[in-house]
This record gives sequence, C-alpha cells and structure tokens, in this order.
Amino acid sequence: MAGPGAMEEIRCISPVDGSLYAARPVEPIEHVRARLGPAREAQARWAARPLAERIALVREGVARLVAMNDAIVPELAWQMGRPVRYGGEMGGVRERTAYMAEIAAASLAPTMIEDSDRFRRYLAREPLGLVYVVAPWNYPFLTAINTIVPALIAGNAVVLKHASQTPLAGERLAEAFANLPEGLFSNLFIGHAASSELLRERAFDFVNFTGSVRGGQEIERAAAGTFVGIGLELGGKDPGYVCADADLGAAVETLMDGAIYNSGQCCCGIERIYVHASLFEDFVERAAALVSAHRLGNPLDAATTLGPMASLRFADAVRGQIAEALAAGARAHVDAGLFPADTGETAYLAPQILTRVDHSMRLMMEESFGPVVGIMAVEDDAQAIALMNDCRYGLTASIWTRDTDRAAAIGRRIETGTVFMNRCDYLDPALCWTGCKETGRGTSLSTLGYLSLTRPKSFHLRRL
Repeated sequence: MAGPGAMEEIRCISPVDGSLYAARPVEPIEHVRARLGPAREAQARWAARPLAERIALVREGVARLVAMNDAIVPELAWQMGRPVRYGGEMGGVRERTAYMAEIAAASLAPTMIEDSDRFRRYLAREPLGLVYVVAPWNYPFLTAINTIVPALIAGNAVVLKHASQTPLAGERLAEAFANLPEGLFSNLFIGHAASSELLRERAFDFVNFTGSVRGGQEIERAAAGTFVGIGLELGGKDPGYVCADADLGAAVETLMDGAIYNSGQCCCGIERIYVHASLFEDFVERAAALVSAHRLGNPLDAATTLGPMASLRFADAVRGQIAEALAAGARAHVDAGLFPADTGETAYLAPQILTRVDHSMRLMMEESFGPVVGIMAVEDDAQAIALMNDCRYGLTASIWTRDTDRAAAIGRRIETGTVFMNRCDYLDPALCWTGCKETGRGTSLSTLGYLSLTRPKSFHLRRL
C-alpha cells in the first residue's frame, strides 16, 4: 500500500517469479470525469456514421491488435501465467469479430411493421451511449472483445477498466483502437472505489462486468437506482456428464482439457464430472494418466504445458479446497511429486483429480478456478441432472452421449446458460453467452448481444 503522499498504483505481481512486472499510476477521478464529456461527443458523431464505416474501422482496430500478438503472448505469460506454447487468444478474437461484423446489419436493422399509404411503423435500435467494460485477467482479450466489438459497431463509445493483473492488456487494446475517432475508446487505470463512485453518478449508460460474484454484487449496489443496464458474467462450477453410451476416449481428452487448460482459470472450465458407473473406473484411470503427463513450469518455456496460477493467493485457495476434501475422505489420483515446481509456496500448483468426493465438500460446490476436478459415479440421467443442478452457479454444462435427442432432453432440465454435447469450454459467437443463478445475467455475442447494447425506439409515422 502506498504511504502518505505517495501516488497510488495499479500493480501487477507476476506469478512467474513473484516480481513486480508492471505498475501504472491510478488516474484521479476528476481526470476521468473530464474525459467522459469528450467521449460522449465522440459517440454522438460515431453513431451518425454509416454502419459500414463503423464496421470497417472496428475490424481494422482488431487487425492492429492481432498484429501485436508476438509481443502480447509473452506479456500474458508474465502477467497471468499462460504458457507461450498456446499462442494467445487471437484466433478467438478474429472469429468473434468476424461473426459480429457479419450479422451487424441484420441485427441492427429496423423491423418494419407497416409501410403503407397511411402509416410507416417500425422498431429501430439506438446505441446506448457510453459502455463501461470491466474486464477480467483470465482471458483478457477474448472477454473484453465480446463486448467491445459489438458495442462499437452498434454506435457506442467504450470505456475499459481492465483487471489489475493484466494492465498491459488494456493498453494494448487502447493502442489497437487508436485508429478510431479520438475519445471513442478509453482505457482507465482506476480503483474499485472510484469505479463505484462513477457508477453511482450514472457516468455510463451500460456496464458489462466479468468477474467474481462479490464483484458483481458491488457493481449492482453501486448502480442501484440509476436504471443503467448491467451485464454480469460471474462465477461458475461447470459440470460434465459422461453417459453410458459416450465415446470414452473423446470424453476423457476433452473434459480434462476443459478442466486443466489455463491452469483451470476459465469461466466455463470443467470443475466437476459425473460419470456413469459402468465407465467410471476406466474414465478415472485414463484421466489421471492424461493429467499426469502435463509439464508444470515457467510459462515462457515452450515445453511447459501448465503454467502458474495468476497469483499465490488463488493457488492457496485451491490448495485449501483440495486439503479439505482429502481430510474428508477424498482420494487423489495424480502424484504431486511429478510436479516439482509446486513447492506449496508459489503460484505453481500441481493439477489434481479427486474421487470419493461428494456435495458436502467445497471442492464440489464452490468455484475452484484452478487445475483440479472432482469426479463422481452416477447410476442414471436423473441422478446426474440432480447433481448438476445442485449448485448456485449456472454457466455451461457438458453432456457426453452419442444420442443428440438425449442430450437435448437432459439439457432442457439443467439450470445453465449453455448446453454442450461432446464438447466444452468454448464460446460460439452465433449463440449468446449467458448464465443463470449466481453466474449472473445478461447476454453477449450473437444477435442478442447487439440487443443488449442498444435500446428500442418505436416510430409511428402517420401520413395525412
């Protein structure tokens, strides 16, 4: 904490070696307020430009971002620990941008109700104004782009506050979108208190927040009574269910990737798995072998497949869940000795698979957000559905079966935002990204994403 008279900073402590990787001075709130007026003026001019021009400039900005990827990938390794071997996030950034640009004209077009000699009646879409994006560190570009791209294309201005763990991501996005009119895209370095104060002042017209349940609650409290729209993607405890007729090899490979990739730090990562009893032993044996083959180490080393968690605090929280489960009778299936980088005192955490778990354990009920997964045997679909729904979160669920109708029928009974069959941990830009229960509310991507970033305006024009 800064001492008396010292300038407050946003500080990124690298999980690679515990060093201070980046520090940025916190912007005084009066400076932020002074920037928002020009942003509103820029937004009004931007909204008046033809849609095709807005699309072209946004796509150009994204292309500028993609061109930075060789520098961004090691920056991400230093900031939040993802191994360089995976090449960053730009494949998904390109895919989502291309799709949202492709559907923009149809999604934003007026809906004509009547155009006769007596009346012209139609529903139009209007941009909201200033869109405030509070982005997380785990996928600092993909999660931000989900809102930034459609918000800008729809005619809004964007104000970005990135996570303190990934301050360089906010700067990279600002650098990329420097091709846009001045003031249209702003990157802020401000603290939580200043952010809440701006929300209470109704400084923005829409807020999109991705982060913890507690953070979402703070956003809602700060914006209470302002009538500003809020989109929240919060916690998750996403389940996988392996039916008796599943392709076992594909299920093991994909679900373990969904559980362990990015050190388990994925909003829609797999955190609990229910396997039909007839496949349970085989599934666990194969899963343990697959996970045990990972290499935990420095994410800047191309041979590393598993980097550190983003901070020691996060790693210790997962260690606590694992220790509690083991003390309550759980069985560990991965030898931690295979991962000497995990000394128990750093952000480097060995992956783990646990069985003999149940829903009395925090490991199976609370978000882990780390490289650990609990696996339980189930007797039938009804038991699996009951267990999947026994959770306060609802983001995605992954069903493994050869029967599409069966997957759809199970999916209809699961309290979740997205149902996957034979895949997991993926955002399809044509389908809205949404959640229920304590995962939050609102939508991003797809046509519905445009609807959340615009407001309807009705035109009733009578001809005399």
